[in-house]
Amino acid sequence: MHFFFQYTKIWIPDPDEVWRSGEIIKDYKEGDKSLHLKFEDDTICEYPVDLKTNQLPFLRNPDILVGENDLTALSYLHEPAVLHNLKVRFLESNHIYTYCGIVLVAINPYEQLPIYEQDVIYAYSGQNMGDMDPHIFAVAEEAYKQMARDEKNQSIIVSGESGAGKTVSAKYAMRFFASVGGSASETNIEEKVLASSPIMEAIGNAKTTRNDNSSRFGKYIQIGFDKRYHIIGANMRTYLLEKSRVVFQADDERNYHIFYQLCASANLPEFKDLALTCAEDFFYTSMGGDTTIDGIDDADDFEKTRHAFTLLGVKESHQMSIFKIIASILHLGNLEIQAERDGDSCSISKQDEHLNNFCRLLGVEHSQMEHWLCHRKLATTAETYIKPMSVQQVMNARNALAKHIYAQLFNWIVEHINKALHTTLKQHSFIGVLDIYGFETFEVNSFEQFCINYANEKLQQQFNSHVFKLEQEEY
Repeated sequence: MHFFFQYTKIWIPDPDEVWRSGEIIKDYKEGDKSLHLKFEDDTICEYPVDLKTNQLPFLRNPDILVGENDLTALSYLHEPAVLHNLKVRFLESNHIYTYCGIVLVAINPYEQLPIYEQDVIYAYSGQNMGDMDPHIFAVAEEAYKQMARDEKNQSIIVSGESGAGKTVSAKYAMRFFASVGGSASETNIEEKVLASSPIMEAIGNAKTTRNDNSSRFGKYIQIGFDKRYHIIGANMRTYLLEKSRVVFQADDERNYHIFYQLCASANLPEFKDLALTCAEDFFYTSMGGDTTIDGIDDADDFEKTRHAFTLLGVKESHQMSIFKIIASILHLGNLEIQAERDGDSCSISKQDEHLNNFCRLLGVEHSQMEHWLCHRKLATTAETYIKPMSVQQVMNARNALAKHIYAQLFNWIVEHINKALHTTLKQHSFIGVLDIYGFETFEVNSFEQFCINYANEKLQQQFNSHVFKLEQEEY
């Protein structure tokens, strides 16, 4: 109670500014119903105090501490103090990074900053974490150093809500390891580790309302090092791809980038066989409305995706197979299903060009496909029935097939990337980078989003117990 004297600075909640800072202009005595405050714009107000709970406002840190590059150096570490410190660092000094003990807090500036060049990597290499400005490279260097010094494997966990900048941070951490742990031989393994990013983003990232390049899967990359701490290989594990996006996108959202990249390149001579047109023409790529993203050239990105496949040693013929499967999914989404009069059965025209393209691209028999899209088999103990399906049932079955094909393709590509990154050399130690998908809450959450949010909550609890409980034990 005795802190609230005249001239004390405090934070009170504000509907517009979230937190507003004021100075007490009259000593507060226990039992007073309100605090007398003066705000920074010299307006005066009486702030009511809840006597039942005795909840008094948060105290403001002395100005000399504001702008500290480690939040643990602040006298008061509560929400308004943390937010104010991050805001001051960002707005006044253009610093996007701040430490909180061993944790690095990053603010997404939504623009490219010139703080990731090769010379910056060299500047952080070999330094102690507290000696330089906070940076993702400092965290990476700390992991590298501890691996070498303590002979212990390390992991970096990148978490935060959707659009916070996790994937970009994970990429910079990997770039740091690729630079400082460059292989002694000419195997170019570090180039391959970095080449996995554009591929995984093409097949696993999409535009959502929160983020133009949202990871719709989780990934954990283990980078392996030999006894001299040179990179010798890597391995990637993925978690829960959001399959429903293949057949459904909400307003203002897109399907996975790869579909748009391929449609944007459909007029290249080598893709004539795919029979693709622009993304607006396909049901599975046009549900969200606008099929483009400001500032993104899908055809240009497709070049990068193909180049990355080549770097990882995926043969031209295999690449073509991948693109055929992607195209076949788009054709599958455009099938015309006609209901029969009885409403319980339906058919697909033999002339349906999309069905023809689908069968041709995947090498399946046309008559069989046409039949089994509209019928299902029911097996009882005695005999087997073949039953027609209604339009809704056929649509559901078709969507399930599209999701299944895409998920199998995704897993095949991940497996292939892992083969390319695999090493027969003996791994001495590793550093893991976990890039989890972001926490998001929509008006209606899909089951997959529920699982994503649950995984984020579990990680947060892990983080809390790690940082706070272990700290307490140490004290």
